[in-house]
Amino acid sequence: MIKPKQNFIITGFFNRYISWIISRHFQKVTFNWADFDEDKSILLIANHFSWWDGFLLYHLNKIYFKKAFHIMVLNDTMQKVGFMKYLGAFSVTKNSREVIGSLDYAAGLLNENNNMVVIFPQGKLYSNFVDRVEFEKGLSRITAQAPANFQYVLSASFIEHFQYKKPSVFMGLKVLDKADIATPEQLHSIYQQHYQLTKSQQTRTTV
Repeated sequence: MIKPKQNFIITGFFNRYISWIISRHFQKVTFNWADFDEDKSILLIANHFSWWDGFLLYHLNKIYFKKAFHIMVLNDTMQKVGFMKYLGAFSVTKNSREVIGSLDYAAGLLNENNNMVVIFPQGKLYSNFVDRVEFEKGLSRITAQAPANFQYVLSASFIEHFQYKKPSVFMGLKVLDKADIATPEQLHSIYQQHYQLTKSQQTRTTV
């Protein structure tokens, strides 16, 4: 497993660079204000539809949650984009014995209240407007191994162009306490409801 590394110079550069490329390529990035507990770590669960996803969530964390950012990334992607480890990325190799170590590492990060861990439970890219978001099995191990003092943030993101040359992004957010979720199936059901509601609201948007 490739773990995050600290280098204040490299991290500082890409921290500014990500904000710059987002401002250059997107008309705007918006989200609803979700009431979260600053004294609890965050497990952020998001749909995965583009190359931009991790960078958009990094930007969201920078301007809103302000936690220490961590994100689970496929090992092949980490090998190709080496600087990601300086932005809190850690690798997972699917269908290998190493996957357990990556999942347990993610769960351990949630012990620190200042941490955010981002997971794409779909496991691979899907269309931005699929009707259903399916979860792979790894998320249930993270939630089982993680401590009791974290909160879930559910994120459903959608991109539209409308009259602009550059697209706009909306991130629908919902916060849940770990105590509110009894089973992985319940978490999946609540995420699906949140995703469908956000998608429905987005498709009704007019300009």
